[in-house]
Amino acid sequence: MKTTEKTRCESCIIRQFNALKAFTKDELKVISDHKVTKNFKKGDLIFKEGEKLNGVFCVRDGASKLSKLSENGKHQIVKIAKKGEILGQRSVVADEQTNLSATALNDTSMCYIPKQLIIDKINQNPEFTRNLLKIMASDLRESDNFIVNMSQHNVKQRIAEALLYLETNFGTDDEGFLAVNLSREDLANVVGTATESCIRLLAELKKEKFIATKAKKTKIEDKKGLEDMINGF
Repeated sequence: MKTTEKTRCESCIIRQFNALKAFTKDELKVISDHKVTKNFKKGDLIFKEGEKLNGVFCVRDGASKLSKLSENGKHQIVKIAKKGEILGQRSVVADEQTNLSATALNDTSMCYIPKQLIIDKINQNPEFTRNLLKIMASDLRESDNFIVNMSQHNVKQRIAEALLYLETNFGTDDEGFLAVNLSREDLANVVGTATESCIRLLAELKKEKFIATKAKKTKIEDKKGLEDMINGF
């Protein structure tokens, strides 16, 4: 991880995707004067489960995985964070140790905003507080949906859903392959299965012409077919 020259919050369009959009120009200037831009390489640990955070991370570019360590020592990936999202806000607001670890999935740039600035703005800016609560409520809704999907969908359906999520949220490259490619182990940790099972089911999806692969890259060939599979058709 390395620190680079700061981009001013006042001119950053990323804030329109998160709670920071409620800040006035003067408030954004204060944040810009105190934040630090940090760059992470693929695989770099951003923060670790159980760590006490002294600030939040606003994703400027790239993707990162949020994971929880289970009792059997496996990492369950609960979310893939994208551009515009803020990491660590729940821990900072609750003043508690973080419940998840965050790791860069590719080269990622983030703005680190000190904790005290966030707490001050919660007390001073009601619109920012409302936006923050809405985002936390949305995260809880996603967690509820994740639990339902784990219980009602089989592993193959969950893999299909994960691939569609990656395409919808991160797009594709010039050849149509997913712009963010999870390792087979990471994909298995997203859907809650063994890596060997994930590899076997991906091979089935490829044989059935739902997807195509090239080296470690994956392309969705039949989006409608995957959606029908998820819905049980």
